[in-house]
Amino acid sequence: MIGTCELCDRDGIELTIHHLTPRELGGSHLPIAYLCKSCHKQIHAMYTNRELAIRLNTVLLLKDDEVLKKYLKWIKKQPVTRAVRVRKSKTK
Repeated sequence: MIGTCELCDRDGIELTIHHLTPRELGGSHLPIAYLCKSCHKQIHAMYTNRELAIRLNTVLLLKDDEVLKKYLKWIKKQPVTRAVRVRKSKTK
């Protein structure tokens, strides 16, 4: 599906479904977000599923996270056609 990423707000990009509470922690039937592949991969590289379930389980909480804000500021400037490398967290 092509649309606007709920995290980086880039438009005209292929979207994936992100379970705001990971499925393995009971999020199968809970709210989801439509994220571009870059944002989706990046949040899973930066945070554990447990941390996502407990602390970052809404789009607003993800956008307000200090570490993720730096990534979002950068990714918003990238063209939707650019393949972006995911950087793993040093603390995960």
